[in-house]
Amino acid sequence: MTELSISALLIRFTLGGLAVVISTLVARKLGEKAGGIFAAFPAVYLAALLTASLDFGGAELVDYSILLSKGAIVGMAINIIIAIIAGYLLPRKGWKKGLAQAVGCWFIISMAVVVLTSY
Repeated sequence: MTELSISALLIRFTLGGLAVVISTLVARKLGEKAGGIFAAFPAVYLAALLTASLDFGGAELVDYSILLSKGAIVGMAINIIIAIIAGYLLPRKGWKKGLAQAVGCWFIISMAVVVLTSY
């Protein structure tokens, strides 16, 4: 295993923390399913589960964890689709444009799923 520099660890810490904050805000604003989709990155998902205990307890925590887990499954399926899209776009468009387009696709697909599952 390679060693990580302090700056790499700080960036990962900052981005991971930001992802947790964003997924929490999305969950509070749009519901647990949407929050689960944004929490699909496993580290974010695990952090979201761990921090849920700060806001919930008992049966409510279990129910919230189940809803978050269901949303995370959908989010992980979206991530598989985006990985396929990125695998197509990056070699053809270059990493900057391809990555931007893949992230745009992720956002559009994720928002479509949120809208379709909100009703």
